[in-house]
Order: sequence, then C-alpha cells, then structure tokens
Amino acid sequence: MTGPVQQVLKPGDTIGILGGGQLGRMLAMAAARLGLRCNVFSPDPDSPAFDVVQNAVCAEYADVEALEMFAADVDVITYEFENVPASAALVLAARKPVLPDYQILETTQDRLAEKDFVTKLGIGTAAYADVTSAQTLRAAIAKLGLPSVLKTRRFGYDGKGQIILREGDDPDAAWEKLETRAAILEAFVPFEREVSVIAARGSDGQVVCYDITENEHRDHILKVSRVPAPVSDAVAGEARRIATTIADALNYVGVLAVEMFVVPGDGGAKVLVNEIAPRVHNSGHWTLDGASVSQFEQHIRAIAGWPLAEPLRHGAVTMTNLIGHDVDDCARWLTVPGATLHLYGKRTALAGRKMGHVTVIEPR
Repeated sequence: MTGPVQQVLKPGDTIGILGGGQLGRMLAMAAARLGLRCNVFSPDPDSPAFDVVQNAVCAEYADVEALEMFAADVDVITYEFENVPASAALVLAARKPVLPDYQILETTQDRLAEKDFVTKLGIGTAAYADVTSAQTLRAAIAKLGLPSVLKTRRFGYDGKGQIILREGDDPDAAWEKLETRAAILEAFVPFEREVSVIAARGSDGQVVCYDITENEHRDHILKVSRVPAPVSDAVAGEARRIATTIADALNYVGVLAVEMFVVPGDGGAKVLVNEIAPRVHNSGHWTLDGASVSQFEQHIRAIAGWPLAEPLRHGAVTMTNLIGHDVDDCARWLTVPGATLHLYGKRTALAGRKMGHVTVIEPR
C-alpha cells in the first residue's frame, strides 16, 4: 500500500488533528512539548482537545468549506479516531498529507475487510463469516457454532454494535436488534488473556514496539492495563512480529495498536488478532508516565518525519481508567505513592464514558 509523500516538519509547524477527544488532547500536548503547534477539527463544541490548543475548528465533517480552511492552516493532518468519514478524508488528502494514510481507514473501518486483510498476511484470527441477513446469520452459526459474537461491520467500539449469541438465543431477534445490513459473526475464542501491542512506524520503515500490555475489560470497556504482560518471551516475540508485519503491510506512518487474544494450546500458547486500531490507543496510556517516550510523542515524531525513540520502561506499570462516576473519587489517587492522575476535562460524567486515567508505577 502506497502513501502520501512524507515531509519533515520543523519546530513551529502545525499539525491538524481530526477529532477532539482525549486522544487528540494528549497528542496536542505531546506536540507542544516538541515545539509543534496543533489545530483541532471536531464537530463537538465541548471537545476536551479544544482546551489545550490555540486554534480549533468546530464544524461538521460534511462541511467542505470548513475542511478546506482547516487544511490551509496546517502542514500535515492526522486523526485521533478511525471513523473519519471517507468523504472528509478525501477532501483533506487532496490538499495536505494525511498520516496515517486515509486509505488505511478503508481496511480498518470495516471489520470484515480487516479480518480478510489480516488472514491474507498468514496471521491467525477467530473464525468468522460475513452476515447480511437473518438467513445468512443462521448459516454462519451452523458453520462456526455457539457461543459466537455478532458485530456490525462498521462503527462499533467499547462493546457497542455487538451481541454475544449463546445456545437458546433467537438469531432472528439478534439480527433485528443489531439494526444493520452488514455484519460479521466471529467464533468465540477461549482465550487466557487479552493483550495489545502498541507499535510506531516511521516513513523510513523503522518499527518500534512497546512492551506487551495485558488488558482487563469490564462491561466491554477497557478498565485496567498492566505492563509487562505475564506472557512467555515466545508469545511476546510473536505478538511484536505480528504488529510489525501489519504495520509494514499497511505502509503505516504513526502509532497503531493491535489487540490480540492469547490462546492456550498443546504446543504452547499462541496469539490471534482481534482488532487493529490505526491510532494511539487507550491501552498505551501507561506510556505517558511509565516509559521514556509516550505513544503520543512517538506518533508526533512519526508524522513529523522525525526519528522514533526506543522506549525504556520505568518499572511495572498499571493503568486504570476512570469511567463514568469513578471520577468523583479521583482525589484519592493524589495521595497514592507512584500514582499519576490524568483528567480529560470532560464536563459531564456519564455511564461508560472515559473521564480520565491513573498510572501507578512500581520502580524496578
């Protein structure tokens, strides 16, 4: 996959960030430390990233005039979330470099396309089937068995857009509840743990991976990440190899996360790819305090055409998300030795909403 021509930014140049959430906020803060300016584009007037930049554009992604004005004021464009509308990405890519390449979104926005891409690389995933109707869902269940997971092909995250199907469930009711005409059924994976690899790739092809992270989800939302993950050297090496292979195949520039399942087996544990996130990722938040260079700085370095860093981990690290009203008790973390509190500046605590996170480091 080819991509846009990389240009090397200099201090004082401006990065455009699509999306104004906490990831955009932390990207802008990392850029500022390196002497780079940021301009954020988001349709949400309460975007937390707006608080940390001098210039921002609040407009819909369908507003071509606003997109053109945004592109005119920046030197390179990146994004903090992968569901940027294709039409908006096309408008921007015609005017300024978009990194990672917006064409990558065509693969990662569609769960079926993503699974096909990964399997063609010879990398294992859960067994899966395309589903377009209640009838094809029943056929997929007959092929893959139960339990299994029915997911929308597009726009699903944090457990949204998916239904677990078990023996006795009504496939027709599940299909109707999902309210889509394009879905994928995935066989349930009897994993022993969920892990992720945060990888950065520069335009020169250099790939740098952080230590493997173990992730614990609650109600389908990431709650706790622990580093290093309790896996063998062989599993960790295979996970890094897979992430590198994916980044190279995409000709990726920037930071991406590859979520994986560690599955036990007679010949030893193996890893299966669950999802690719073409952006900085929640499971990499530990790097802000727990490593010599954060995932956010690595992403800025990559899209700026600057050298990547080899991250040094400061110790055993635990990152805990503050979700919803967890934030009401955030002050208690201020007295915990080795803890660092990050709040995202969101005004309203809602169930399932990520309001901040805490990193706790146990020195080596």
